[in-house]
Amino acid sequence: MRLENKVALITGASSGIGEATARSFARLGASLILCARRTERLEALATELKNQYQSLVHIISLDVTAPHHVEMALTNLPVEFINIDIVVNNAGLAIGLDPLADASIEDWDKMIDTNIKGLLYVTKAILPDMLVRKTGHIVNIGSISGHQVYAKGAVYCATKHAVKAISRALKLECQGSPIRVTEVDPGLVETEFSMVRFKGDTARAKKVYENIQPLTAQDVADAICYAVTRPAHVNVAEITLGATEQPMQLV
Repeated sequence: MRLENKVALITGASSGIGEATARSFARLGASLILCARRTERLEALATELKNQYQSLVHIISLDVTAPHHVEMALTNLPVEFINIDIVVNNAGLAIGLDPLADASIEDWDKMIDTNIKGLLYVTKAILPDMLVRKTGHIVNIGSISGHQVYAKGAVYCATKHAVKAISRALKLECQGSPIRVTEVDPGLVETEFSMVRFKGDTARAKKVYENIQPLTAQDVADAICYAVTRPAHVNVAEITLGATEQPMQLV
């Protein structure tokens, strides 16, 4: 199944999983709304997709942690992008790896505001129209950290457990409608994730991926594409994927 005549919105589209998903959706023929704070990266990606796939692309400099900004940006779209069919709530981050007693409250707030509140703000801005049109697919990017926890990651893990709770509750709320909800939970993915977590400490970020072949952003994008290209009567509720060498204890 291709995605012609579909409009897909992707948050965190300037790098990593979001960028890979944008490329995959473009190959499948979707029109794209690409959202991130780094506008220059979005502009370069939009130019690439227009040139390579003749994609219809609209970019938004978007801070998902600002609810009024989200509402204004997503309710004032160009006419050809108004009817959003697919939302990929990908914007998210981990900051710091410290024991709870020593961790930064500012870091906690950034993770909670982005990973939980940002996902909620974007979903709330788009879901009512999907319900009226009786069509739509919301894809939330979680993590294996939503299944298991680890020391020094309490708040990040809590945010990804929240993504799981929101995804499951949202699907129940949409019961009886054709709205689909999917959670994609990757394990170790080599993107800018660790650079952000360790605040630009390159040496520390590189150590995360030593002695293991991690997932790539494209691996996760492939999983997202699988979910959104199923027939309308099929809802892929959850996909969990990890590196072959990565221990995963899922509950």
